[in-house]
Amino acid sequence: MKLIELAKELNISAEAIKQFIQDFDLELGVCMSANFEIKQDFEKFARENIDFLRRYEKDLDKNKTLEQIAETINQPKEKIEKAIQDTTPNIFDNGLFRSSISSYGIDNKLGGNYQFVYNYFGHKTSLQHRDFIGYRDLFFYISSVLEPFLNKQQIKDWGINKPAGIILYGPPGSGKIFWANKIAEIINYQFREVKKHYLGTSLIDGNKTNFNDFLMKMMTEDKVLLFMDDFDEIMMERSAENNVASCNLETQEIILHYIGKFAKEDMVMVGSAKSVSEIDEEILAPGRFDVMIPVFPPNASERAEIILYGMTKGLESDSLLYKILKNNKADKVPFWSESSSKMKAFSNTMLMDFTQSLKKRIKNLYQRTKNEKLVIDQTLLSGALRDAAGKLTEEYLEQVERFLNDAIINNFDDFQYRIKSLRTELETYKVVEEPQRIIGFHHNGEDGDEEDKG
Repeated sequence: MKLIELAKELNISAEAIKQFIQDFDLELGVCMSANFEIKQDFEKFARENIDFLRRYEKDLDKNKTLEQIAETINQPKEKIEKAIQDTTPNIFDNGLFRSSISSYGIDNKLGGNYQFVYNYFGHKTSLQHRDFIGYRDLFFYISSVLEPFLNKQQIKDWGINKPAGIILYGPPGSGKIFWANKIAEIINYQFREVKKHYLGTSLIDGNKTNFNDFLMKMMTEDKVLLFMDDFDEIMMERSAENNVASCNLETQEIILHYIGKFAKEDMVMVGSAKSVSEIDEEILAPGRFDVMIPVFPPNASERAEIILYGMTKGLESDSLLYKILKNNKADKVPFWSESSSKMKAFSNTMLMDFTQSLKKRIKNLYQRTKNEKLVIDQTLLSGALRDAAGKLTEEYLEQVERFLNDAIINNFDDFQYRIKSLRTELETYKVVEEPQRIIGFHHNGEDGDEEDKG
């Protein structure tokens, strides 16, 4: 059964169910598949707790004051205010909180007893076997964008058509190609990549071919997602400052010529970009690449989970590394929280660099000591952190800054908390300028205060 079918049967909106999953930190894999087939445990929970889900939806849809939230969940106002400030900036000037804030979600974060929710889902799936870690908000945002692929009634009832072009934008190493594959999985399309040599004219098996031929061939295949990397460079607007390669201009013209036929031919093109600010406006026009999805670097909690995933991926329980991790309690997420907090604005790639470096350092130490009970201490962790931070260059931080500016313009309402959080992390790298000396006539070795005394 699909999510939308369950929602309709229970008379609860699909959006409320998605928000419930996020508020209660439920693992997506135990609730539904990537194409929104509801898992048996979640269906059982929903049917047996329909009254609670309806109360949850009613509360979610209501703008409410701090006092009203406190009355609903019987928690002190001060604690509620702190929890809201920590998790979301969604507040109206008149003191009412937006309907996207759930009183029950806040209560859960404050330690309210919701064990009846978790009783249905057994033990959490190992990180090693999850489809992906965190990013529930991005997953559900993407699912709403893809709704016309999943629900034909969107077209029939509302005239909302399938997007022909989607742009995934984010800093290097943030996982754009992962999400392109995830989109293909959600809508059940074949994933095809536009290789660089397809652009312009090239020889394949002794025959001349060009991008026009390639694109026409893709349109004859059944349900194709066509992925194009470096989309912002290929689709760059021509100007005095930008020297756009002739093959890129030709590619732009070919795509603009055919894009109107994509939906009819069951094809969608997904472009990966570091920034959308310099892409030609014609490309971004309605009906073309008018859907933009930001792919953020992981937040602090996601970083800790990704590190644990990287450290334990593929390990057997009797492997040396797993035994060492277990002895240090490093087989659990909390061990990695302190390291994660130091990795502000790190990309997924940098986190994998950290885990690879740390594994090598642990292996080298073990080979010297032959001690399975060796301690993963600050020296090991700091060394691996230095290695991973090698890619945290000024250029990378500038790209994160540009990405944030793009996200504020294009997706601020959808990702306010992520934007605010990443902005705070980025600020920690800003160089604090030295205060300027006061202009005046100072004697050598004297400061301004001393001169004033004279």
